[in-house]
Amino acid sequence: MNNLLQKRLASLLCVKSIVTLVMAAVFAFSVLTDRISGKDFLTVFSVIIAFYFGTQSERLNGMLGKEQDG
Repeated sequence: MNNLLQKRLASLLCVKSIVTLVMAAVFAFSVLTDRISGKDFLTVFSVIIAFYFGTQSERLNGMLGKEQDG
């Protein structure tokens, strides 16, 4: 259990995850300070989240494919 937690924390610290979280925070701050509209935020945030989870899913599928081949 502890090892799994460490692996998940380590994966959160990869560059892609940091960029995704920072971008989400920046756009959320921009909406709260009325620098961009909520509609624009939703569009950008959706793209960021779709990219993040899409690449995570692709990576997991690649790992599963290697395990089945090996």
